[in-house]
Amino acid sequence: MTLHPRPDAPAHAAPARTERQRARRRRILDATTRLAAAGGFDAVQMREVAESAEVALGTLYRYFPSKIHLLLAVLQDQLGQLHATLSERPLTERDPAERLVHTLKRAFRSHRREPRLAEAMMRALQFADASARDEVGAVFRLTTELLVDASGLSETQAAAHVSAIRVIRHTWHATLLYWLSGNISLTEAHTDVETACRLVAGAPSPPP
Repeated sequence: MTLHPRPDAPAHAAPARTERQRARRRRILDATTRLAAAGGFDAVQMREVAESAEVALGTLYRYFPSKIHLLLAVLQDQLGQLHATLSERPLTERDPAERLVHTLKRAFRSHRREPRLAEAMMRALQFADASARDEVGAVFRLTTELLVDASGLSETQAAAHVSAIRVIRHTWHATLLYWLSGNISLTEAHTDVETACRLVAGAPSPPP
């Protein structure tokens, strides 16, 4: 869903991948996910990823210039999976704020199951520099699309609340990072996310 042209969008589309390339990329992402889930950010080393994915180290670097790029790709993959659950397990709430709260609490439950993976992805987002600008932009874009779809708002309604959606996105990322680092409790994280989601409380409820 496109609300308006975004400055964080990549300047060019990625070239089409062959089936073999897609399978290789899938192995790389799966290997990275396993390593991060087991040992967190520091456990993701390019050589170990290449060995686990059964690809040459040089091939891995052609796909991903650094572990930051690699973990941001995993984050994009995880966001896609969370987005898919919206279709598989539709929300029953009609109020946009309640729908958003439900979705983000669902996300936190997922992160509780794999805290080291979540920590690794969020550290990559925090540490990303200009070389990963496109990847960070893709994460922000996917997160925004997830939140808009979760809210149930139409494109017109969402466009009127674009700043609120952006604040919710920032709050989700920051709160997750603070919680994973032990600086706030899960209850506090939920409360902060709920507070941000109330920014769309005045939005019209989605049609039945």
